[in-house]
Amino acid sequence: MSGAAPGLPRRVLVLGLARSGQAAAHALAARGVGVVAVDRNEQLDSGDLGSAGIEIRLGDVTDDALDDVELVVKSPGVPAEASLVRAARARGIPIWSEVELGYRLLRPRPFIGVTGTKGKTTTTELIAAMLSADVRDVEVAGNIASPASPRGPITALSPEPGAWIVAELSSFQLEDVHELELEVAVLLNLEPDHLDRHGSFERYRDAKLRIFERARHKVAPRGFGIDAAIEFAADDPLPAEPRIPGAHNRANAAAATAAARAVGVPDQAIAQALEQFAGVPHRLELIRERAGVRWVNDSIATNTLAVRHGIAAYDAPVRLILGGRAKGEDYAAFARELPARVASTYLVGEATDELATVLAAAGREFIRAGTIAGAVEQAARDAQPGDVVLLSPACASYDQYANFEERGEDFRRLVQNLPE
Repeated sequence: MSGAAPGLPRRVLVLGLARSGQAAAHALAARGVGVVAVDRNEQLDSGDLGSAGIEIRLGDVTDDALDDVELVVKSPGVPAEASLVRAARARGIPIWSEVELGYRLLRPRPFIGVTGTKGKTTTTELIAAMLSADVRDVEVAGNIASPASPRGPITALSPEPGAWIVAELSSFQLEDVHELELEVAVLLNLEPDHLDRHGSFERYRDAKLRIFERARHKVAPRGFGIDAAIEFAADDPLPAEPRIPGAHNRANAAAATAAARAVGVPDQAIAQALEQFAGVPHRLELIRERAGVRWVNDSIATNTLAVRHGIAAYDAPVRLILGGRAKGEDYAAFARELPARVASTYLVGEATDELATVLAAAGREFIRAGTIAGAVEQAARDAQPGDVVLLSPACASYDQYANFEERGEDFRRLVQNLPE
């Protein structure tokens, strides 16, 4: 190895080896950086990290892993209080999020960033569709894919020099940004979420608002109070009505329109994208209509705000599948405010007892289904023609699935396998 590329550290510790961590490790190694890749999971499948010359340490890794390290790249799933993170700070070692690394590897390509409690994926993909309709090279990155990955749908090696990068940015990714400079920063909304990780709404909000640091254009909801922001609202006039349903998606469309206009996309291209964009997997995704019953996958809805908007998208009786791993959110108000058209609720996963308590206090009936399979089986017996069976869990998936995508795929499989 002849040494790291100019501007990169000589040796980096990548902490957390899920999708983004493995991507970061490969991207660095491809540029001649010495990489030590660390994950607490002793059974982790480290893929082809070893064959790339990357040192792998799994399990209970001690602080000596930081010896000679000049930078720590922290994956989104690793909390700021992790022992190696604290040790790195004590040694004065800089800590970057994976998206910070991706930004530095890909600059000077222009970045657009999207954050918020809900709607991030839809809005990110919609902005990308608007840029594509304007015949611009564009890649989608961040929480959807990995900007540093040398192998994924966006790669550190393949985008053309002028390609636009549209990145979905979570609060976890924004915790450790330093030079991330966005052409447009979009904040969609802000409600309590991830309180199990951040500890308070104030800390969660502060992480989200970091998206506006060094942003050239700021897009925020009307009345939110962001200085010099381009404001949007769900009732804004648009170049065309969006194909995707729901008032919340009209707000997403208004935000995407404001962002696209800020970088010079003409209304004709914006209208084309609004009329053609059909939505993203796992967000109000119609899986099947069976005997007059619509089965909808909203697995990406991991907080109550997203579930409220999902329910509101349908003017029909809803049979709701809730549960998974709680994220510190107070579900009591959500239970009290469930619309009367929620005809039945099926509880799954670790949060079953917590959800059952607040539903009972609100006078709402529920069924302890245990698993997604159990919920699908019971809902198939209960649903009547005209009903919507909605998987919109208001919880994380990690008690029974690796991620919300895997949960949604399991729901899709189960629904598609229901007999005619």
